[in-house]
Amino acid sequence: MDIVQHYIGGKLTSGTSTRTANVYQPADGSVARQVVLGNATDVDTAVKAAEAAFPKWAATPPLARARVMFRFRDLIEQKAKEIAAIITSEHGKVLSDALGEVTRGMEVVEYATGVPELLKGDFTEQVGRDIDAYSMRQPLGICAGITPFNFPAMVPLWMLPTALATGNCFILKPSERDPSTSLFIADLLKQAGLPDGVFGVVHGDKEVVDAILEHPGIHAVSFVGSTPIAEYIYTTGTRNGKRVQALGGAKNHAIIMPDCDLDKTVDALMGAAYGSAGERCMAISVAVAVGGIGDKLVETMAPRVRALKIGPGTDNTNEMGPLVTKIHKDKVSGYIDAGEAEGAKLVVDGRGLKLQGYEDGYFIGGTLFDDVTPDMKIYKEEIFGPVLAVVRAETFDEALDLVNKHEFGNGTAIFTRDGDSARTFASKVQAGMIGINVPIPVPMAFHSFGGWKRSLFGDHHMHGPEGIRFFTRYKAVTSRWPTGIRAGADFIMPTLG
Repeated sequence: MDIVQHYIGGKLTSGTSTRTANVYQPADGSVARQVVLGNATDVDTAVKAAEAAFPKWAATPPLARARVMFRFRDLIEQKAKEIAAIITSEHGKVLSDALGEVTRGMEVVEYATGVPELLKGDFTEQVGRDIDAYSMRQPLGICAGITPFNFPAMVPLWMLPTALATGNCFILKPSERDPSTSLFIADLLKQAGLPDGVFGVVHGDKEVVDAILEHPGIHAVSFVGSTPIAEYIYTTGTRNGKRVQALGGAKNHAIIMPDCDLDKTVDALMGAAYGSAGERCMAISVAVAVGGIGDKLVETMAPRVRALKIGPGTDNTNEMGPLVTKIHKDKVSGYIDAGEAEGAKLVVDGRGLKLQGYEDGYFIGGTLFDDVTPDMKIYKEEIFGPVLAVVRAETFDEALDLVNKHEFGNGTAIFTRDGDSARTFASKVQAGMIGINVPIPVPMAFHSFGGWKRSLFGDHHMHGPEGIRFFTRYKAVTSRWPTGIRAGADFIMPTLG
C-alpha cells in the first residue's frame, strides 16, 4: 500500500514515528493509502532544516523570490487537473469544484508575485534637522500552517505563498484525511526553484499540532478549522510566544428579502448550501426568510434539493459528492436526527441515501429543514454537511438581529433588489465577509479573508494585505549621519526639532 511521507529538507522521509493512519476513498469507503503520523522529533527535524535555509532565503532579493512564485504559479496552472484529481480521490468533492479550489488558491500565488511592491516601506526626509526616517517589513523566520480537510490545496495556498514570498520558511501540517495534495505542492515548489528546507511538510494528528505550537523555533502559526480547535491553537500558541491567526467555525446566514429575484436566489442557495456537500466554512447553512416569502422559498427549493445529482466526484455531471469520512457522515446524520427531535420540519431528508455500486461510500443527500428556531442545535452549531435550515423572520430588523446574536460571524449574505436594505445590512451586520446577492463572498486574493466574533482568533485576517502584515515584522529607522569635519563637538542634548 502507498505510504504518504513527510517532506523535509527537499526529500521524502518517513521520519521517526511508527504510527500511520488510513486515507480513504470517500466514494466507496475503501482504503486508498496510508499516511505517516509524525511526532515532535519530526517537527524538530523540519525546523532545523528550515533554520539552515532561512538566512540565505531571507537575504534573497524580493524580486528573486517573486520569480519563484511566478514559476510556481505557472506550474499550478499546468498541473491543475492533476491536483484536482488528487483532491477528489481523497476528499470526494466533484472534479469541477476541485478545479475551482485550485484556481482560488492560485490567485494568492499571483498576489504574492507582487511582493517587491508589497514590501516597500516609507521614507520621510528631514523629520528633524538633518534626520531622515524610513520603515521596512522583515520576515519572522520559521512559520507553520495547520490546514483543514475541506480545502487541501486552497487553504495551504492561502498561507504559504505569502509566507515564502516575504522571506520566511514554512512548515505545513495538512489534514491527515487528505494529505497527498501537500506533497504535490511541495514538488511544484521545488521545480519552481525554491531552495531545499524553505518549505516542509510534516503529517500527523494532535501530537504534531502540539509540537508545532510548543516548538521555540516556530514564530508564527496560521490555522483554519473548527472553533474549539481554533481557540485551543490560539491560546496554546500565544502562550508559547507565537504570533497566531486561527480561523474558526461558521454559521453563515443568508437573509432572503421579499423583493428578491426568487429564482436566482434559489440557484444561489442551492450551490452555497449543497456544493461540496456543505463542507465549506463559507457555506450558507441558514436561510432567513423575511416577511411572507418563506413558504414560496421552501416550495421552490424542495424539489430542487430532492433532484440533486449525487455520486462520485469523478463524474463531473454530479452536483454533489460524498462526505470525507464515515465518522463525519455519522456526525451529520446525528444533526439531522437532532433537528427532527427538536421539532424542526424536515422537508427533505438526505439520510439513508444508497447509490448502486457505491453502497459503502459516505453519501448523504441534500437535507432541508423549515421552521427552525434559534434555540435548536441545528441552528446554533456548525454542521458542515449538506443541511440547510430555514428560519422565519417578520422584518428586516428581526433578521439582522438573528445574524448579529449568533456566536459566529464568518460570512453572511442578503438577497434583495433594494439598495437601502443592502447598504444598511453591509453597514450593521456583525460578520467579516458580506455578500450582496452573492452567496459565498470569499474575498479575492488582493483583499483579506476572515470573520468576526468566534470565527476568528487573532488580529489578522488571511492573505492579501493582512497576510503580508501577519508574516512580517515592522521596523522603523531614524537616521542621522555625522557632519564630519564640517562641525565640531556638540554637548547639547540632541532633539528632533
